[in-house]
Amino acid sequence: MINFEKLKEEYKQISQELSSEDVFKDRERYAQLSRRFSFLEKILNLVEARNNYLKEKQHFQEVLSDSQEEEEFKNLALEELGKLEEKLKNIEEEIEERVFEESEPERDIIIEIRAAAGGEEAALFASDLFKMYAKYVERKKWKLEVLSSNPTEIGGFKEIIFSVKGKGVYAHFKFESGVHRVQRVPVTESGGRIHTSTATVAVLVEPKEVELRLASEDLKIDTFRASGHGGQHVNVTDSAVRVTHLPSGIVVSCQDERSQIKNREKALRVLKARIMEKMQQEEERKITHQRRTQIGTGDRSEKIRTYNFPERRVTDHRINFTLYRLEQILEGDIEEIIKKLIKEERKKIYEAKGLA
Repeated sequence: MINFEKLKEEYKQISQELSSEDVFKDRERYAQLSRRFSFLEKILNLVEARNNYLKEKQHFQEVLSDSQEEEEFKNLALEELGKLEEKLKNIEEEIEERVFEESEPERDIIIEIRAAAGGEEAALFASDLFKMYAKYVERKKWKLEVLSSNPTEIGGFKEIIFSVKGKGVYAHFKFESGVHRVQRVPVTESGGRIHTSTATVAVLVEPKEVELRLASEDLKIDTFRASGHGGQHVNVTDSAVRVTHLPSGIVVSCQDERSQIKNREKALRVLKARIMEKMQQEEERKITHQRRTQIGTGDRSEKIRTYNFPERRVTDHRINFTLYRLEQILEGDIEEIIKKLIKEERKKIYEAKGLA
């Protein structure tokens, strides 16, 4: 639970600082304090509303415990108490969202899914993960765009890269980075033995133009004839593009579009996201505090979740959380898992900031 007294104390301190004459001399400081003051004021107004609900709740509880009250009046109190519980739950969730959203960047993302151990079965699982995320994106009314894909003959993906845009996409998807493991009888085998296959997921923040500019001399751009699925055009035009970032050695290829220009644009978007991720990882190695508040390391080599078909079970290993409704989860119903991960991370952040 958030320590509201600490927020009140900070609000009071900022209020006093804003009323002093010295603060007006530093415009940047004044603007920063004003933003924080406004933010805290909104939070504390919600806290006040919550406290009023708590007083009402106490009143109705007293009515219910009073042996002299009439049964009809107690029934009305019980009904009102149920409504209050729902209001309290909603306002506490809103307070938590507001407190946390200030530190959570509002960013678009690029997700890369790759088949790992398990050959064709791993590629089919990569396809299952993509469909799961696509359906989740649809539920949330966000926007998904496939940037690059490498499909297999039987409907799997060796690799698929796509962007997701919308409010809150980073906050909800950032926990998906890592190794996802599936345990099932492979579609590619007639026998009844259960196999374990894996796919890796990497969630990258898509940089804004002002954050990362690539010098043309640092890029090597090659075009080549596209191959694989996609119709006749893939074999007759040099529409595929390969971009190499010479300083880092990062290489991105894109061949999904018929247009060389579009393939180049998509490849550069993925390249920038990968470069940004590399820069962030290097920065995070220096910041142990941030690592302590993460749910897992966010490393794509870390096993984070198992999808067990015989048991209809999905287990997130980072928070030891299991659900027995595999089919619904693969249909995009992953909100419960994500909310649990968000809650656990927020708890760690509150503890680190002394707000818990």
